[in-house]
Amino acid sequence: MNSVMRRVNEMASARFVERFGALYEHSPWVAERAAGLRPFGDSGAMLAAMNGVLARATTEEKLALVRAHPELARRAGLDPDLTRASQAEQASAGLDRLTPEEYARFNSLNDGYAARFGMPFVICVRLSDKALILSEMTRRLAHTPEQELETAIAEIGKIAGLRLADALAREEPRS
Repeated sequence: MNSVMRRVNEMASARFVERFGALYEHSPWVAERAAGLRPFGDSGAMLAAMNGVLARATTEEKLALVRAHPELARRAGLDPDLTRASQAEQASAGLDRLTPEEYARFNSLNDGYAARFGMPFVICVRLSDKALILSEMTRRLAHTPEQELETAIAEIGKIAGLRLADALAREEPRS
């Protein structure tokens, strides 16, 4: 076990939640529950434990987590609850630089998606670009609500994995 994971495993539970509670958008309960599953052998085990917490969550908790995510391309600069991580992630996919036509298309798809599923569309934008996101929004509108909740939770796991890697990199000792 490396020194970073040793420090993570030795953190007080409150510090653990403070440090890793934001991995799952506005849902520190995932980190709270995962804190009791330590020690983690490595970052993969930590992510698996956290995603396991999410897998065991109730449908209502999962829906609340998905609903805590912002609508893509609509709220940047307008939503005080949009986290810095979400702003940066959306910018990485170019969602902060849409043409008027792209903006209208995103809004239309966001509206249709929300009407069909009662939650925002979630995709790991750091692993996507505008074209893929638009394609996936269109494709996933054909899902059942159950399929779409499962897909959104899987995407949230990808987002959390990237955020965890970033958080652990910040824990690395400086030379």
